[in-house]
Amino acid sequence: MELHVRYEGDDDPDKCTARKLARFDLVELHRTDRATPYGVVLNPHAERALSPADADAERLVALDCSWESAGEALFDLPGEHRALPFLVAANPVNYGRPFRLTTVEALAAGLYILGDPDEAAALLGKFTWGETFLELNAEPLERYAACEDSREVVAAQEAYLGD
Repeated sequence: MELHVRYEGDDDPDKCTARKLARFDLVELHRTDRATPYGVVLNPHAERALSPADADAERLVALDCSWESAGEALFDLPGEHRALPFLVAANPVNYGRPFRLTTVEALAAGLYILGDPDEAAALLGKFTWGETFLELNAEPLERYAACEDSREVVAAQEAYLGD
């Protein structure tokens, strides 16, 4: 699956996971909405959850911006918008905080849910804390990846949070 990032450039370049992935030719960065290709867009404001039903998409698109500017208006990108279900961050800035994922964490979670855990691990392998993300989220990621559609992912999330 092709990985694309709509890159805002408003975070510290030395800590930007999208830029690091681009240096390894693992993602393609885009500076404008118009340049960003159509695909499954990871959007925390989306009405539907990402699920294995989206696995036939050719591209996975993430938005790389500061959490302070991550309002709904920034997610006006072409594509099928999907929200990631409950996951916790492993990155040093937001460790343990739910939904506060870096771009690499979001893309890796998307790949895992879409049925490509090896590619998810390969992306995260570029970061010293990357494997920790998979360890912290092993149970929910397995649950989400075993679902058929968005409705089942939401039910799996509710069951996980209720456990």
